[in-house]
Amino acid sequence: MRVVIYLAGGCFWGIQGYFDLLKGVVSSQVGYANSKIEDPSYELVCSGITGAVEAVKVTYEDEILSLNEILQRFFDIINPFALNYQGNDFGTQYRSGIYAQDSKILEEVHSFIQNLQKNFSQEIVTEVMELENFYPAESYHQKYLAKNPNGYCHIDLSKALQNNYIP
Repeated sequence: MRVVIYLAGGCFWGIQGYFDLLKGVVSSQVGYANSKIEDPSYELVCSGITGAVEAVKVTYEDEILSLNEILQRFFDIINPFALNYQGNDFGTQYRSGIYAQDSKILEEVHSFIQNLQKNFSQEIVTEVMELENFYPAESYHQKYLAKNPNGYCHIDLSKALQNNYIP
């Protein structure tokens, strides 16, 4: 069955580039999640007035890639303790978050994070919320790292190669 989840962890280029390498991911699209302003531009999102977060809509086959695997891999590439930044990306639009429209998915995410938190004394600040809206980013952001292999990325894409998850 195809499942959709929205992941935010700093610049959306790296999140998309990483998840696009995983076997079971059917499609991805970068965009702006939970904006207070309809169809915001990149410039508006960067200004902070939209409240939006740079996120990636990930559609995957759960028979091939489970939600648990998605979450394990997501937390392997982000800093879940960083509030409003990841790597060199600073601002509320770069906060880490997991969003969905399915309450069952959100319950599983909360449970996963509660179990993960047991391993750390520092608080995990990755937000988990219902997706209110998602606006696709401008075309030049879509598949940016595929089009610009030497482009900036705060994520180690080689981690996707581990465990033979490449499609």
